[in-house]
Amino acid sequence: MTQLMLHPDRLFPAGENVRAIARRLYAQVKDLPIVSPHGHTDPSWFSENAAFGDPAQLLIVPDHYVFRMLYSQGVRLEDLGVPRRDGGRIETDSRAIWRRFAAHYPLFRGTPSRMWLDWVFAEVFGLDEVLSAANADHYFDTIDAALRTDDFRPRALFERFNIELLATTEGPLDSLDHHRAIAASGWGGRVITTYRPDPVVDPEFEGFADKLAQFGAITGEDVSSWQGYLAAHENRRAYFRDIGGATATDHGHPSAATADLSADDAAALYARIRSGSFTPQEAELFRAQMLTEMAGMSLKDGMTMQIHPGAFRNHNDAVMARFGRDKGADVPSGTEYVRALRPLLNRYGNEAALTIILFTLDEDSYSRELAPLAGHYPALRIGPPWWFHDSPEGMRRFREATTETAGFYNTVGFNDDTRAFLSIPARHDVARRMDCGFLARLVAEHRLPEDEAHEVAHALTYDLVKKAYRI
Repeated sequence: MTQLMLHPDRLFPAGENVRAIARRLYAQVKDLPIVSPHGHTDPSWFSENAAFGDPAQLLIVPDHYVFRMLYSQGVRLEDLGVPRRDGGRIETDSRAIWRRFAAHYPLFRGTPSRMWLDWVFAEVFGLDEVLSAANADHYFDTIDAALRTDDFRPRALFERFNIELLATTEGPLDSLDHHRAIAASGWGGRVITTYRPDPVVDPEFEGFADKLAQFGAITGEDVSSWQGYLAAHENRRAYFRDIGGATATDHGHPSAATADLSADDAAALYARIRSGSFTPQEAELFRAQMLTEMAGMSLKDGMTMQIHPGAFRNHNDAVMARFGRDKGADVPSGTEYVRALRPLLNRYGNEAALTIILFTLDEDSYSRELAPLAGHYPALRIGPPWWFHDSPEGMRRFREATTETAGFYNTVGFNDDTRAFLSIPARHDVARRMDCGFLARLVAEHRLPEDEAHEVAHALTYDLVKKAYRI
């Protein structure tokens, strides 16, 4: 068996001098509380505090980072227990699912998923051998036994991980009952929500018309009119703040397109959208107008606005038909920002009281577009590497591409954007190590005094995220 060892110098620069600086920087930030301002964990975990399921149901079945890799190598999603939309037959033996995963664990060599999983296995469950087919049952039994104890319930792990704040993400039709229950429980952990209005903003979202009708019903607003529709969003944003403690909104649009139509033109466009008779171009224009409308609402109510564009979602039609959304078939695509954002920025970009965080899956845009934009407009900040680039090399490229133009203080620290609760501290640790390594190089090259590097490391780990998300 191969020993599972997390080297204390992992991810630090290879040169001894620079590595020594990185160690000193990291020592000052490694134990700071985790602030996780954007993610997709289930709030019911914290409201109910029930024991997690078995190892397969916790670590494999819901994690598209894991099963997309196995699917790419010919493993059927049914054989990994991923539910089918039609309720068809899938593997229900969690031990069999785990054995299948363990047999394919070498596929994750060199990937961030391997780093996160190894951290979870070693730090959370105390395992000391690399997962393989030979020790799959030992792994399963060890993890399964731990999950049955109180120390591994969600709230206990939240506290063990030193999480100061965790934000989930809910849709506009969500009741937020779990957030209400968390607030009423007396538990000291802070779990807040994030307003994600995509299902009633994107005319091409499945079931848009029905969702729009529900939106009007739960807000008590007349969404048959443009002004009533906007009022419904303002109503719902206030609900998310009051019930779920939300400080931010999130917008997962196909592109970064924005628009600034007149009130009459916007109302006419909305009427076409509501009729169901619209072109793809009109759907894109409506999404574009709504980003500008949401920016205006954020300026009024103080909620930070996040824009996550550029994912071609559900690329695989067969997987979408069989298993539904978010099954590992999303693919990054090229994204243009300079012209796309100009209507919104001409309207609101000079407002220092507004915070808009831009994310990208198109790394070419960092130095060419995002850093120059955020390095000028008071309202803009650059979000950390996201999704496919939430990795050591992605983080290094991000700092190299953005720092010279936008500096450190036009970025917002790190957020993990994950459904995998147990991986949160692993992901934050990677970000802290990579930032300290980058800063150590600047110190070694006499480009930044070490005392200032310590200040920057603290800001990147803790201060900037709290400021950006108004926490």
